[in-house]
Amino acid sequence: MFLSALGYVGVRAKEIDDWSGYGTKLLGLQIADKSSNTLAMRMDDRKQRIMVDADGGQGIGFFGWEVADAAALETIAARLEAAGVPVARGARALADQRMVKDLITLKDPAGNRLEIFHGAEVTGEPFVPGRNISGFRTGMLGLGHVVLQVSKVTDELVNFYKDTLGFGVSDFYYQPFTAFFFHVNLRHHSFALIQSDKDAVHHMMLEMYSLDDVGQGYDLAQLEEGRLAVTLGRHAGDYMTSFYTWTPSGFMVESGWGGQVIDPKTWVVNQRKEGPSLWGHDRSWLPPDVRAKARQTTLKAAEDGYRRPVQVIEGNYNLMPGVCPWWDGMKKAGAA
Repeated sequence: MFLSALGYVGVRAKEIDDWSGYGTKLLGLQIADKSSNTLAMRMDDRKQRIMVDADGGQGIGFFGWEVADAAALETIAARLEAAGVPVARGARALADQRMVKDLITLKDPAGNRLEIFHGAEVTGEPFVPGRNISGFRTGMLGLGHVVLQVSKVTDELVNFYKDTLGFGVSDFYYQPFTAFFFHVNLRHHSFALIQSDKDAVHHMMLEMYSLDDVGQGYDLAQLEEGRLAVTLGRHAGDYMTSFYTWTPSGFMVESGWGGQVIDPKTWVVNQRKEGPSLWGHDRSWLPPDVRAKARQTTLKAAEDGYRRPVQVIEGNYNLMPGVCPWWDGMKKAGAA
């Protein structure tokens, strides 16, 4: 793989104050810098991860994908040019604005602006969350993931990310809507495409270290009229327990916990028949007929006894005494 992580995103907005309140009080981000029409937010030791520009627009204006070093940047630039993809070298002023050593810019077949960079600046100052949370799971996994909705998931678009940029396909499904998920590191997916009735960013996911951080955020989201976009649920692909809220910029942020990590070297691509979620995740944004189909997939998963172990890291769980017939049965079936 040529890219190592999703490093940053640039959000378009109408009002900075809307984002500063939403980003800190609900998501738990830290304001790193703020002016009358720009906002930079931290979520770890990076000087900035999310940049907001009050240019009067909506959605995400650019996606920053990270590579290891200058040599890796030159390699991916040459690969893109050989594939006939127009590439521009980012000016020194732009690199300084992004707080990186160097970058290139390009567009995907759907017209989305991509920036590929290396050498993000870090700070020794501790991350101070906007609300009392345990922190975000980033590091080698990157910022989180982003999902684009497109009017049609074409072979051209899939092949651009898979073959030209070198993303690995994690899995895909066709019901209740078409979706393809891609990885660039151990995170189950850092990027996804879903078929919808429009071309725009769908959501960005931020993963927290504690399930309680997610639950407390869910409580806060329900206090605001119209803020909640997708109810609490658990995904069938990356096993993330999460909910979604509407941002001030017309897309959603998924706040999650317990995402699956994979081994890209041995991972086998599969078509997920069970759909997007094991339970929950009632999606208010879906058309009524597709929303009904989505509900049916979760009910079918329950009927079929579809369950998966929770994904935890060392120190983030207590082992209970006793037996678990379901898990014992899973282990026996795997050993057979």
